[in-house]
Amino acid sequence: MKALFTFVLLLTVTPLLLAMTPTDPPKEDQVRHIVIFKYKPGATEAQIKQVTDAFAALKGKVPGIVAFEHGVNNSPEGKNLGFTHVYQLTFKDAASRDAYLPHPDHKKFGELLGKLQVVEDVFVVDYATGK
Repeated sequence: MKALFTFVLLLTVTPLLLAMTPTDPPKEDQVRHIVIFKYKPGATEAQIKQVTDAFAALKGKVPGIVAFEHGVNNSPEGKNLGFTHVYQLTFKDAASRDAYLPHPDHKKFGELLGKLQVVEDVFVVDYATGK
């Protein structure tokens, strides 16, 4: 059952990832960090905006983040399993991504998520561009 869930989730995420191609060609050593949230049914638009704004602000606070994008699922396939909001960070390289994970501003973002209690589930995928 878990394997089936993973397979279906990958089938859902792949079109989202393909739809988020940047306008600039990727550099070989860049790393994309894709975070997909399933918000709780009671999450308000204001709370979701607060999360999105805080996520976007990380680009100006954490060295090595070269781009931030976000969007809301609009696939007509209905296979998103309740995951609705996609956030993408592009890092200069793997070392920048690795430094982001324990960065104090990333930790503060996690604390905000814990305080708001609006995220039901999260799915994270990282990949190197051009490989």
